[in-house]
Amino acid sequence: MKILILNGPNLNLLGEREPSVYGDVSFDQYFTQLKDKFKSVELNYKQSNHEGELIDALHIASRQVDAVILNAAAYTHTSIAIADAVKAIQIPVIEVHISNVHAREDYRKHSYIAPFAKGIISGFGLQSYELALQSCLYEQK
Repeated sequence: MKILILNGPNLNLLGEREPSVYGDVSFDQYFTQLKDKFKSVELNYKQSNHEGELIDALHIASRQVDAVILNAAAYTHTSIAIADAVKAIQIPVIEVHISNVHAREDYRKHSYIAPFAKGIISGFGLQSYELALQSCLYEQK
């Protein structure tokens, strides 16, 4: 199974940015742990602060991987274009958030992506990604 983890804006600052909300581990460090734990999965990772690059990555992924784990970060709450890209592709997309977005500011409680995602995992820190991976593997059985 091939899975792309796609992270949006400011997630390149994990480990530095608001550690009380996002933790003190960089995503690169965590991604190494995921690859070690899920050796049977071909994991790929991309991060971008640019909306169009995330849309392009979704389009490309639809022809190259079996599923996408997407943390669109702030674009979750603002980007109809990313939502349209998720809707347009034929592979499952799981929306992931590190923090519990429903326990935060009101504007974070709305997701344009959610109606087109296979599911949403939120609030389990970086482990949210692992839970999404497990759900992909469960679906494969």
